[in-house]
Amino acid sequence: MAANVGRLSQSRCLFFLCDMQEKFQPIISYFDQIANVSQRLVAAAGALDIPLIVTEQYPKGLGKTVSTIDVSRAVVCAAKTKFSMLVPPVEEYLLSDPHRKTAVLFGIEAHVCVSQTALDLIDRGFSVHVVADATSSRANSDRLFAFERLKQSGVFVTTSEAVLFELLGDSKAPHFKAVQSLIKASAPDTGLLSKV
Repeated sequence: MAANVGRLSQSRCLFFLCDMQEKFQPIISYFDQIANVSQRLVAAAGALDIPLIVTEQYPKGLGKTVSTIDVSRAVVCAAKTKFSMLVPPVEEYLLSDPHRKTAVLFGIEAHVCVSQTALDLIDRGFSVHVVADATSSRANSDRLFAFERLKQSGVFVTTSEAVLFELLGDSKAPHFKAVQSLIKASAPDTGLLSKV
């Protein structure tokens, strides 16, 4: 059997946007920048016809997904109190689309909801890719140690451009121009390089 090297394929992929909500905006490190990158990923998922799953942690108290991220085409948008995104509406969708076994995961917080979601997905046989420049926490130390722990658990920690170019695979791909237009400007600084 071949080793899992983390290949991404449009036909086997799902995008998971975790808890990018209004009340978190002032307290999450680099929130506006990761929201910008998250919107790029969400728009690319639309262009590439990749299903988008969205959760909101206790939206009654923490608000809805920020308006700068368009989640109108999400196949699931679920409220939750559990930290993992794998709540019943998400589980039901995953069962309805069993050939998609690769998760591209991004949002907040890296060390809580994103980590617990990644581990739950691995337990269910998914290959998981966490997008570092679209994922954060309140404290950058929690964020960076979460990435380390996730790598130790078999998660691929990557960047938004790496994900999108791998999904395209070729500059002659039908949706290359649409995705290229999303990333013409470099992604904003999300505080990763200062810690390398």
